[in-house]
Amino acid sequence: MTDMETTRTQVPGAPVVVKGGGPADIAHARDVARDFAEALDPTPACEAAQTLALVVSELATNAVRHGGGRYILRLGATADAMQVAVSDPSPALPRERAPDLEGGAGGFGWSMVRRLAREVTLTPGPGRGKTIHARLPR
Repeated sequence: MTDMETTRTQVPGAPVVVKGGGPADIAHARDVARDFAEALDPTPACEAAQTLALVVSELATNAVRHGGGRYILRLGATADAMQVAVSDPSPALPRERAPDLEGGAGGFGWSMVRRLAREVTLTPGPGRGKTIHARLPR
């Protein structure tokens, strides 16, 4: 059981905040990202919405696996881009690793996020923690 929370206004395309803390919350974050994209006007192409969901899934997974387990996801949009921000309590920055093709230990997500996003930035949090920002074409 999780204490996942989603905050959303009723205005299509308005910012969305999801607080998650476990593997089950990752699927919810992905669903929220899809719903967010579908509510935008104009609606982004299907491929752009799928890319948004994939980037959200990877960043939330990394936050659960490597970032202390808890995360806050924020989604927003401008006329030409969709924005993702995932904050977690760990100050450790993401790093490239060789993908594990046999043991299932990952190594694919960070490089995938960097390839799919138009821009990726990292912001250290106050004290501990960090936020990863990704900007995706709409």
